[in-house]
Amino acid sequence: MKIMAIDYGDAHTGVAVSDRTLTLCGFSTVVTAYRPEAVVEQLQKLIAEHEVTELALGHPLNMDGTRGPRAEKAEAFAEQLRAATGLPVALWDERRTTIDAHNILANNGKRAKERKKTVDAVAASLMLEGYLTYKKRNG
Repeated sequence: MKIMAIDYGDAHTGVAVSDRTLTLCGFSTVVTAYRPEAVVEQLQKLIAEHEVTELALGHPLNMDGTRGPRAEKAEAFAEQLRAATGLPVALWDERRTTIDAHNILANNGKRAKERKKTVDAVAASLMLEGYLTYKKRNG
């Protein structure tokens, strides 16, 4: 069993896949595509390649916890993923993950241009870490 965390974006989608023990991130990448169908197609390839059995999709709630247009877009994408993959898709609160990812990369000496290439994968890894911790604590 492996879990894939997805930080869905307009042009770049961060992806992180757990190891088999569901302890840590074993793989991460960024999918570059503008159409949701193209993102789903790339994710299906990664799901098959890494034998993923569950998905955690970033749910970008507003800072006050309300749903806005970005959250609604993620919810619609979750439905597309469920239909295309047949896998369970959990919506996972992703507030602050991109900010935290930028800070991690900046603190490790990455300039803004370098951060742009990897920030989505780091954000997905942070989401995955939080989701795995949640799953361990709550079964």
